[in-house]
Amino acid sequence: MAGGLLLGVAAATLLAAALPAHNPGSSFEDPPPDKIVIKVATVNGSGCPAGTAAVAVSGDNTAFTVTYSDYLAQAGGDSAPTAARKNCQLSLLVHVPAGFTYAIASADYRGFAALERGARGTQRASYYFQGSPNTEYRTHNFAGPYDDNWQATDETDWAQLVYAPCGVQRNFNINTELRVSAGSDPSKVSFMTMDSTDGDISTVYHLAWKECPEK
Repeated sequence: MAGGLLLGVAAATLLAAALPAHNPGSSFEDPPPDKIVIKVATVNGSGCPAGTAAVAVSGDNTAFTVTYSDYLAQAGGDSAPTAARKNCQLSLLVHVPAGFTYAIASADYRGFAALERGARGTQRASYYFQGSPNTEYRTHNFAGPYDDNWQATDETDWAQLVYAPCGVQRNFNINTELRVSAGSDPSKVSFMTMDSTDGDISTVYHLAWKECPEK
């Protein structure tokens, strides 16, 4: 089914062995055949200090999961002004089976928010391939009072999916951001996390596949 979509975007969240979170200059010296492999080329940002983010691929190769352990934005009280915005940019090196390419079909973000009355929390993400002028943005807002887990899903219509170029290695970049504003009473702290402190909070990216055209 040349050019057809291989639909395999089940919400797989089973974690394989976590890959290292910071490995500048990573490359595939001898990638295994017929298998997806994702390596973290770089991870930068105030929301993901070194050693606090890990990537794992699902067993059926239809998804990968990013787990954070120190991704928190807060405002109000004695919070530092810089604490109100946190971000994390992942640059991923993706090896795919020969003759195929991939796109990010959807992304599920999870975390916890405690927002006082009048406070606002924002989760934002952007996606682009290295060297590509096309960047996709998605934003989700939350309003206080709010004291619960939160979840946000970014979805792309199949016709609008942006696939990695065939036959070349291009890093895939994901930039996420959390913002929090203080509530009606600025003496009270509001915060929003995207982390894994309870072992259950993570971000899952679902992949779409298609065959590359024959040369």
